[in-house]
Amino acid sequence: MSAEPPVRSRRTVLRAGALTGLGLAVAPPAVRAAAAATGTPSADGGSGYLVGRGVADATGEVAEVGMMGYGRFDQQAAGLHTRLRARGFVVVDRGSGRRVLLIVADSPMIFESVHQAVLRRLADRYGDLYTEQNVLITATHTHAGPGGYSHHLLYNATTFGFHRKTFEAVADGLFEAARRAHDDLAPSELVLSHGTLTGASANRSRVAFERNPRADRDHFPDAVDPHTTLLRIERAGRAVGAVNWFPVHGTSMSGDNRLISADNKGFAAYHWEREVHGVDYLADGSPSFVSAFAQTNSGDMSPNLDLKPPTTPGDFGHTHASGLKQFEAAAAQLDQEGARLSGPVDSRLVYIDLSDVTVRPEFTGDGKTHKTSKPCIGASMAAGSVEDGPAFPGFEEGENPFWDAVSDSVIYKASPELKEAQAPKDIFVPIGEMNRIYPWVQEQVPVMLVRIGSLYLIGIPGEVTICAGLRLRRTVAGIVGADLDDVLVAGYANSYFHYLTTPEEYDAQQYEGGSTLFGRWQLPALQQTAAGLATALRDGTHPPLGPEAPDLSGKVLSLQPGVVLDAPPSFKSFGDVLVKPLGTYSAGDQAVVAFAGAHPGNDLHRGETYLEIQRRATDGTGAWQRVADDGDWATKFHWERDGVAASRITITWDIPRGTPSGVYRIVYHGDARNLLGTVTPITGTSPTFTVR
Repeated sequence: MSAEPPVRSRRTVLRAGALTGLGLAVAPPAVRAAAAATGTPSADGGSGYLVGRGVADATGEVAEVGMMGYGRFDQQAAGLHTRLRARGFVVVDRGSGRRVLLIVADSPMIFESVHQAVLRRLADRYGDLYTEQNVLITATHTHAGPGGYSHHLLYNATTFGFHRKTFEAVADGLFEAARRAHDDLAPSELVLSHGTLTGASANRSRVAFERNPRADRDHFPDAVDPHTTLLRIERAGRAVGAVNWFPVHGTSMSGDNRLISADNKGFAAYHWEREVHGVDYLADGSPSFVSAFAQTNSGDMSPNLDLKPPTTPGDFGHTHASGLKQFEAAAAQLDQEGARLSGPVDSRLVYIDLSDVTVRPEFTGDGKTHKTSKPCIGASMAAGSVEDGPAFPGFEEGENPFWDAVSDSVIYKASPELKEAQAPKDIFVPIGEMNRIYPWVQEQVPVMLVRIGSLYLIGIPGEVTICAGLRLRRTVAGIVGADLDDVLVAGYANSYFHYLTTPEEYDAQQYEGGSTLFGRWQLPALQQTAAGLATALRDGTHPPLGPEAPDLSGKVLSLQPGVVLDAPPSFKSFGDVLVKPLGTYSAGDQAVVAFAGAHPGNDLHRGETYLEIQRRATDGTGAWQRVADDGDWATKFHWERDGVAASRITITWDIPRGTPSGVYRIVYHGDARNLLGTVTPITGTSPTFTVR
């Protein structure tokens, strides 16, 4: 297990008054109570739950790394807008001692590589207290995060291979969020509520949606899933945390954007924590409030209401607006009485070889037995989702006559079994065959079911359309006897297998259908698996684990060289100011400063910051107080190469409304590498300026 990075003194410098420049109201500390951290039942037979909350930085590289989501080779990161955070929640049934750990990460996907790494870290720390059977890790699916942290080659193609620094940052950040949640365990109440959020999503695959039977379409009369669910954590009658589930893609940020960003769900969580509750992510101790905005069945749900790909810099405004809508819909539920949860905490997980599942007639819909097949990429997958961000030219969603002819005349003739599973997909890449040579995509995948009182979460390792999600939810709800609203799909969970459509949607071969790798019967196969998990959970039995995914850590390819040397521009020194700020600004203006810096990849500053906005104290001491850092919405950190070895760092601060008048400065924190490989911290400080 990788050691956590050392805490630098600058992380805690001048913390007092750090939030004054944002005009934030800091909530009082959470009421804490002693809580048993073991898995044994409560000694006094107490009922209810112990709940812990934690948040940690899981950002990864921010420069010269391919960004994950749009599948574009040209989308190489060149800076940071908002940090990617992981939020952990532990729930323990005090009566039985059973527990579950939920981690919601501001990540594009959760790959099996990360799933395995986090479980190893947990085992090293806690033994068998947290295992694959009670740990659910999900991603918010931002399309503006760094890639390169998978052990499967397909997902590292646009990053020129595996990026160990990003992988370690993600795994360490997720583990740290879990550790902090474990340490935060205290008696708490859980309240479950539901609401409706419209005007925040649009169906980007309407032609496929309309192929579903009326029983599915009538459940979503506007072809969107407006269901927003909130699980809030209360201590002494006060909310100290919340998890929201709402289905919408993390594609508010454009494929032309080059700054790492947590996208709309990340902003929603940041807003609730930082701007509402005054959480200081760089401060020690337990935050007063932790909020996560998790995904459900968002496979065909776009945040781009005009169904046109966003453009930059307008995408920053779209991201803010989408996140704010999700926050407001969630926060409004605090005023609802909701259902105070009681009852068991339990979970089950199995692995299935999704390339070889025999699906029983009761799940196929046509009364016949069918089989899944080796994974195949459809031509429409190569087209990308044209509503959110097209991928490769020369491909279309729907019909691709050339690849249709290749499939019908060559591939399907050679393998009638493949045709039975995959038709009418126009096969572009029979990637399952390539898996025989090198691991390109995952075939053995985890499926999970979690129960917290009356709430059920179906952990699916992919992007589930709303109707596919509805069928999974109905399957589980019917077996466990739950209200349908209380059964949710937890998408992007524990691993990644691309998309999951209904068989009817699959036949349309839009982007989502072309990305349903294991064929037309993939959803029925997963319904069958979910039914088995629901039955086991209901009856108190434990199914066999199944064929676990192999550990591929020894097979990764890394093709991109690291930083060799940093050097300042000619006649300059590291930290020199290249562009000075103006002397005076007003709230609403943007302050801009450029520094002679170094490559950000030398030190990722996980849990720290590349920049500080500081204000001179008005108490006569002359001390400088941090009012913003690189995790704040108002700041942007831009990196660009200047010549061969020099780096130009540009920091902007969009001065928020309500910023107190005073004297300010901008500080840059970097790290430079010499020819011997030694990395040395460097700092730059701007001239002061006044905000009026």
